[in-house]
Amino acid sequence: MKVTIKKLTNDCEEISNVQKFLFSMIKQEFGYDYVPEWHQDIVKMDEYYISPKRNDFFVAYTETGEIIATIGIRAYDKDFPEFRHLYSKDTTSSIWRLFVDRRCRRCGLASKMFSIAENFANEMKYDDIYLHTHKTLPGALEFWTKMGFVVALDSNDELETVHMDKKIVGLDINPLANDFYYAVKL
Repeated sequence: MKVTIKKLTNDCEEISNVQKFLFSMIKQEFGYDYVPEWHQDIVKMDEYYISPKRNDFFVAYTETGEIIATIGIRAYDKDFPEFRHLYSKDTTSSIWRLFVDRRCRRCGLASKMFSIAENFANEMKYDDIYLHTHKTLPGALEFWTKMGFVVALDSNDELETVHMDKKIVGLDINPLANDFYYAVKL
């Protein structure tokens, strides 16, 4: 299968399709629907990912135009008291909404999506990447550890949230194209 990874544009139909994919993945993975305090970035994708220069959102499409994966990267914008001395919007980026359709897992697509986001963070001169995940998501901690992240804090909360971060190496990488193609075997 030929997969194309593109930056999300400010096209209403494209945004709507991405939002539908994201909410279906959230329902599938977490078992709940839209939660206003957790999903404002999905509702306001332009405000969170498209308009800000140092933020972006990437979408993987099949040849038929089906969305099979997403990842967002934006300046750190949380205010967790335990991280005030570690992260800032100027030096820290944060990963959001990495979802891969279940049919396309275990073939390297999530790694490719993260690689593109990490390269973007490097280009934008961030020093670190922050993310949070949940121990209830099968394979999530193992995946992020494989990507070079370390646990900054295990919240031991009801959602089993784990906060992680990674230093950006700072290589000067020039992208070859705006669209990225990868072979994915289902």
